[in-house]
Amino acid sequence: MTTPARLLSRGSWTEATRIAAVLRKETVGGALLLVGTVLALVWANSPWSDGYAALRDTTVGPASLHLDLTLGTWAADGLLAVFFFVAGLELKREFVAGDLRDPRKAALPVAAAVGGMAVPALLYAAVNLGAGDGALSGWAIPTATDIAFALAVLAVISTHLPTALRTFLLTLAVVDDLLAITIIAVFYTSALSLTPLLLALVPLGVFTVLVQRRVRWWWLLLPLAVLTWALVHASGVHATVAGVLLGFAVPVVRSQAAGGPDAGPGMAEHFEHRFRPVSAGFAVPVFAFFSAGVTVGGLTGLRASLTDSVALGIVVALVAGKTIGITAATWLVSRFTRAELDEDLGWPDVLGLALLGGIGFTVSLLIGELAFGAGSERDEHVKVGVLLGTVLAALLATVVLRLRNRRYRRIAAAERVDTDADGVPDVYQRPSGDT
Repeated sequence: MTTPARLLSRGSWTEATRIAAVLRKETVGGALLLVGTVLALVWANSPWSDGYAALRDTTVGPASLHLDLTLGTWAADGLLAVFFFVAGLELKREFVAGDLRDPRKAALPVAAAVGGMAVPALLYAAVNLGAGDGALSGWAIPTATDIAFALAVLAVISTHLPTALRTFLLTLAVVDDLLAITIIAVFYTSALSLTPLLLALVPLGVFTVLVQRRVRWWWLLLPLAVLTWALVHASGVHATVAGVLLGFAVPVVRSQAAGGPDAGPGMAEHFEHRFRPVSAGFAVPVFAFFSAGVTVGGLTGLRASLTDSVALGIVVALVAGKTIGITAATWLVSRFTRAELDEDLGWPDVLGLALLGGIGFTVSLLIGELAFGAGSERDEHVKVGVLLGTVLAALLATVVLRLRNRRYRRIAAAERVDTDADGVPDVYQRPSGDT
C-alpha cells in the first residue's frame, strides 16, 4: 500500500533554515510598516494634515528626463521597484534551488495563490457589478497578500505556527506578487511607448550578462539597473516591472553546469542579503507612509467611505474572498491529487493561514492608485477599504490561530525533544551533500 502524499509537509533542513532567516527580516519590516502606516494615519487626521499632503505632493527630480515626480510617486514607482526586485529574487530562488523546484510541492502554493486572487476579484466584481462610474477597474485591488504585514501580525500574536505553514505563507505571497505585477503590466498600462521599452532591453541585457558572470561591480550594476527602471517608467509600463525583470536576471546557483541546485549559492543570495533589509526596512515602510495617509473623518467619514461599493467590495474580497479562495484551492489540490495534510496539521490551520492571506496592503494600495488615480476621492475610499479589510482579516486570523496555539506549542515541544546532539531536528532530512 502506497503512502499518500503530504500537503504542507516540512521541507529540508537547509530550506527551513533559509526561510527562517527571511521571515525574521520580513517580520521586522512588517513592524516598521505598521509604524509608517500609523504615523501616516495620525498625521493625515490631525490639525496638521495639510503638512502631510504638502510633503507627499512635493515634486523632485529632473523634468528633462520626465522624472519630476512627487515624493508619493517616487515611493510607489521607485522604492517599490526594490521591493519587487527582492520578490523576483525570492521567487526564482524558490523554483530553482528551493524545495519548490519539485513540481509536486510547487503545485499547492501556486494553486492557492491563483485561488486567492481569482475569488477576491470575482467577489469584488459581484459587489460592483451595477455600480458604474469605472468601479470595476479596481477588480485587482484585493488580490495580493502583504507578506510583511501578515508576518508582523504573526509576531504580535506570538503563535507557534509550524514552519511548513510559515514557508507556505511566504511562498504564496511571493507568487501573489508575481501575479500582481503581471496584472499591473497587462491591465494597468494606459499608454505604451515601444521605443523606451525596447531600449530598456539594452541595459537589462548588459546587467544580465554581468551578473551571470558573477561580476560585483556595483558602480556599474546600479547605474544599469536605474537606467532599466527609468526606460521602463518612460515606456508607460509600471516601473516596478523592471524590478522583477532585474531579479529574474540574477543567477540563483553558482553554476548550472556544475551541479544544478546543489552547486552552491549564486548571486541571488548575495543580492538578497544586501537588498532585503533595504526593501523591508526602508522601501515598503516609506511607501506605506506616503500611501496610507487617508483622512477618515471619524465614524461619519468611515460610513461615507463604505457607502462606496468600491470600499465595500474590497473589504468583502479581502476577508471572505481570500479565505474562500486559498482554502478551496488547498482542498481541491488535496481532493484531486489524493494528498493528505501533514499529520501535525489540521484544516483549521489552513483556515487561519487563508485569513492571514486577506492582509492586503502594499500592492493593494498601489493598484488602487493605478486604477483610480492617486489622491482622487475614490482612491481615498480604496485606502479605507484596504485598511478596514486588512484589520478585519488580521483580527479573525488572530482568533483562529490563538485557538490553535496550544497545539502549536505542543508540536514545538516535541520537536525540541527530538533534536539531535548536533542541533538538527530528526523531523528534517538533510539532502545528500548538504553541509
